[in-house]
Amino acid sequence: MVANGAAWRRRRRIADKYPTRGTARPEGGRRSAGGDAPAALRQWPFLLVLGTVLAGLLITLADFRIGLLVVGGGLLGGAPLRVWVPDVGMLAVRSRFTDVVTYTVLGSAIVLLTLMAEPDPWLEVPFLSDVLRFSAG
Repeated sequence: MVANGAAWRRRRRIADKYPTRGTARPEGGRRSAGGDAPAALRQWPFLLVLGTVLAGLLITLADFRIGLLVVGGGLLGGAPLRVWVPDVGMLAVRSRFTDVVTYTVLGSAIVLLTLMAEPDPWLEVPFLSDVLRFSAG
């Protein structure tokens, strides 16, 4: 039996046209500081976003609306970090465009839904309340 699977490919007639040589890091996925810096300093953009989200979750225990606004703000803060900081460490998950769109959409959705949360919503969107009435109706 051949270790690299060549015999299997010959039997199945599968071309080895695009072999996988390894997984590339996402664009900007290198450390934010050199290897001689402490681990926390090397990942400061990720830790900033993570710390903001965790702080928002703790604030949620006292006041859910303020806490969730902090969570959404933390994600919205991750988008400009991903755009302007060249190396963001573990904040880079996929391509820069995908990360920015993901952080922006999720942060905006959390903020919007928090502003519309009952009781006593801070933001009322008549179209969405009509959709809810017809769908739950």
